[in-house]
Amino acid sequence: MTQSYDRTISEIEETLGTVPGFLEALPVEDLTNEWPTFKRYLVAETEIPAKYRELIGLAVAANTGCPYCTHFHRGAAQLQGATEEELAELSFLASYTARYSAMLHAQEYDLETFEEETARIAEHFQTAMAEGDD
Repeated sequence: MTQSYDRTISEIEETLGTVPGFLEALPVEDLTNEWPTFKRYLVAETEIPAKYRELIGLAVAANTGCPYCTHFHRGAAQLQGATEEELAELSFLASYTARYSAMLHAQEYDLETFEEETARIAEHFQTAMAEGDD
C-alpha cells in the first residue's frame, strides 16, 4: 500500500468513525482519488447547503431505485435537519419530473414547442412577480 492510501484510510476512519466496506473495496488509486470528492459533498460546506444536497440525493436515489442510496440520503437528510414534512413533500417531488418526462416522451411531444411554451410560462410568472412587487 502507498503512503497516500494509508493517509486516505486514516482520514476516512477519522471522518466517518469507520471505513465502510464499499469504500475499502475500491482499488487503491480509485479510493485515493474518490475520497476527497466524497468527503467534500458529505461533510464540507459547498454552494448548496448540506440538507438540500441530501434531499437532491434522495430524489435521485428514489428515481434510480437504489436502496443503498435511498437509505443513505434519507438518513443524511434527517441528520442535516430535514423534517418529516419535507421528506413527505420530497416523495411527491421525486416522482414529478419522472412522471412528466414519461408523459411527454409517450406523447412524442415536440421539444421546440415545449421550449417555446415554457418560455411563455416563465414570462407570465416574471410579469406576475413584477406586478406583485408594486
